Amino acid sequence: KIFEAMAPTLDIAPGVVTGDNLLKLFEHARENGYAIPAVNCSSSSTINAVLEAAKKMNSPIIIQVSQGGGAFIGGKSLKDDSKTLPISGAGSVALALHIRAVAPFYGVPVVIHSDHCAKKLLPWFDQMLAADKKYFDQFGEPLFSSHMLDLSEETDEENIAICVKYLEKMAPLKLFLEMEIGITGGEEDGVNNENVDPEKLYTTPQQVNAVYNALIKVSPMFSIAAAFGNVHGVYKPGNVVLSPHKLGEHQAYTRQKLGCAQKKPIFLVMHGGSGSTKEEIQMAVSFGTVKMNIDTDTQWAYWNGIRQFESKNHDFLQGQIGNPKGADKPNKSFYDPRKFIRAAEESMCARVCEALEQLNTVNMLGDGYSTVVATAPTPNAVPFHAQPPKAEEPAPVAPVMIAAIFGVIVGVVLSKSM
Repeated sequence: KIFEAMAPTLDIAPGVVTGDNLLKLFEHARENGYAIPAVNCSSSSTINAVLEAAKKMNSPIIIQVSQGGGAFIGGKSLKDDSKTLPISGAGSVALALHIRAVAPFYGVPVVIHSDHCAKKLLPWFDQMLAADKKYFDQFGEPLFSSHMLDLSEETDEENIAICVKYLEKMAPLKLFLEMEIGITGGEEDGVNNENVDPEKLYTTPQQVNAVYNALIKVSPMFSIAAAFGNVHGVYKPGNVVLSPHKLGEHQAYTRQKLGCAQKKPIFLVMHGGSGSTKEEIQMAVSFGTVKMNIDTDTQWAYWNGIRQFESKNHDFLQGQIGNPKGADKPNKSFYDPRKFIRAAEESMCARVCEALEQLNTVNMLGDGYSTVVATAPTPNAVPFHAQPPKAEEPAPVAPVMIAAIFGVIVGVVLSKSM
């Protein structure tokens, strides 16, 4: 049942999706009633777990990195400059390059996205844009597929103005922008909105329409994360009141203002997806949500895989030598990191598969998608962030060396003539 085709085969190639193909992917999601999970990753292992789930479910997928995730990939032993955030930038680029290298082998469309960027984190955003520009100049497409600006703590006027400014920079590179208006509650990755004014947890149709009118003048490649009571993290049932019907109000209001036939003119995004009910998620999708963030649940799933591995093999993990099979028996095959990390990947993969089912994304690529050409890239086609090194010019021969050689030759000639 899971793999019954529910939509026409998507005619975009597997691997990293950018530009017009990304727009086509989101349009396909909106028209066919599904959303794509966006999973926060902070290592090659978590990336691979997400890609594995997408391949299993014949589904597109979004992999995203936060500023904190980028700093972690860059190396926690390195001190990131709080004003320029070079380690966060380098780590985020490294994540994107890993995805670029392996995504084609999984045979599904993959979106590389950067998560919440508050005003104080704009230097991190700027570094990723610089990497996108270098990559675009070399290969004709940006390194990342899309980026998010979260200026919801600022006034609406400043939020929208900065988003317009950045979308103007991104449009020539065919980059997609996600912006947030209204605040997602709770705490995630060092951003704490647990004590925010409850009214700010619910965006109004007028706010969403103002964003749409400003950004559509620049590019159609944008989405809006409108708050409808969403909260980061997981809470007991009843502690969080979601109102996904408000997303339908946003669509109806903007449609009426535009006077257009399109029932859902806005690409919407759902944050705080962890812990939400299936009914809440599917209602949000029905109103044009094309992307849902998931982090807390997949973090737990990854850890839970390790926890269960340790519990199952506890007596083989107490030393390098000695276990229930004998005092001299080695335990290397149990404490090899590839063993317990693989257990973590399998657990996380299962949770992402669950999200794909909740979002109606399973087999949305169509039964024939596996026939789309998905060959391994040739060495010259595997793009990397750094520009190829210029050929080094031969070092000039020093005049002194030339004089010395000339002197030797003259001396040999004279000696022979004497």
